[in-house]
Amino acid sequence: MDLHALVKELHKKNDSKIVLLVADGLGGLPPRPLTPEEQIKRFGAVNAFFPEWNKTELETAQTPNLDALARRGTSGLMTMIKPGITPGSGPGHLAMFGYDPLRYQIGRGALEATGVGFALGPKDVAVRCNFCTLDAQGRITDRRAGRISTEQSAPLAIRLRQIQIPGVEVFVEPVKEHRFVVVFRGEGLGDQVTDTDPQATGVPPLDPVGADPASQRTAEAAKEFIRQARQLLADQPHANGLTMRGFARRPDMPTYEEVYGLRAAAIAVYPMYKGLAQLVGMKVVGSPSNLKEEIDLLEQVWQDFDFFFVHFKYTDSRGEDGDFEAKVRMIEELDSVIPRVVALNPTVLAVTGDHSTPSRLASHSWHPVPVVIVADSCRPDGCQEFSESAACRGGLGHFEAMYLMPLLLAHAGRLEKFGA
Repeated sequence: MDLHALVKELHKKNDSKIVLLVADGLGGLPPRPLTPEEQIKRFGAVNAFFPEWNKTELETAQTPNLDALARRGTSGLMTMIKPGITPGSGPGHLAMFGYDPLRYQIGRGALEATGVGFALGPKDVAVRCNFCTLDAQGRITDRRAGRISTEQSAPLAIRLRQIQIPGVEVFVEPVKEHRFVVVFRGEGLGDQVTDTDPQATGVPPLDPVGADPASQRTAEAAKEFIRQARQLLADQPHANGLTMRGFARRPDMPTYEEVYGLRAAAIAVYPMYKGLAQLVGMKVVGSPSNLKEEIDLLEQVWQDFDFFFVHFKYTDSRGEDGDFEAKVRMIEELDSVIPRVVALNPTVLAVTGDHSTPSRLASHSWHPVPVVIVADSCRPDGCQEFSESAACRGGLGHFEAMYLMPLLLAHAGRLEKFGA
């Protein structure tokens, strides 16, 4: 019996409320050690011990409200996939939602397309695309086109609807900032196609390559799309190129209602996370543009659902930018809304991340993510703050993220006893 079958057999309904507050890319690392010259400039000494050098972004931030949760609840560390495996946002969220990320693999394209409301059909392959900046030699100088605004990028995505490919229907949808979605529709298209983003600057985008004949047909369509797009974007100072990631079909997955018996709501700013929530049967509510508006929505729909997934993106964005101080500020912004969530008196409140994004690495990483669960049934563990180092000693120990949902259900009194 797998985990879903077990939980489906044991779950029961009651009036409890569960909140899962996710700070994307929450986990971090201490900043890069300073050179002797930098030490002298900042501290007036060399080889002295400065405690802040050993603190992550979360440990550096002023988080009195998150720390209060840690003192009330039980903390631990989550491995999102397996030790040493760096998760994407899709697998990280799926694991938190209780789906085995190695069994249920969802490409980023399907997440983005679903998130902007595109109804994927059986003949569709969706691709998440980034506008990028190319130099005269076709090399990438900025993988995100300077993070251009949605107001700038949306008309460019719409311009690409002019592209026509024989035998394949093409749909282009704006997403947010430098992102957009392309959907190829046709007979015999596969989704096992390699990304064109080399994850580096100073080199040209990669060619898409299919792993089988059906996927190679999709790859050829993608190549033609890219060729025509370069011509249509040639007049742009920043968004004059594009990269493609996450070729994917719509997956077949059990829903939150089927597995957990929960009426689940998703509150998020970015379309990809809305799409992921929709794919597991959550209802996406509202169209918030910032964290304050997300908590406004949480308050407004509090009586309508049992489970609330609230997503905060910018801890991840600032980590990917390599900006330690900015990520600290985003964590402090998250901390500032905790009293509003607590005031709703949820039966269970969990705060965590979908992966680590240390600003020192400017990318996702394999490091475990801190988590705190607060409920009347929590066993106190002595943690005095919400941080990676404190979570190492927490009562939840170190566990795989796919077991978070059973823990939340148990604390909410929503699981029956197993066996006699």
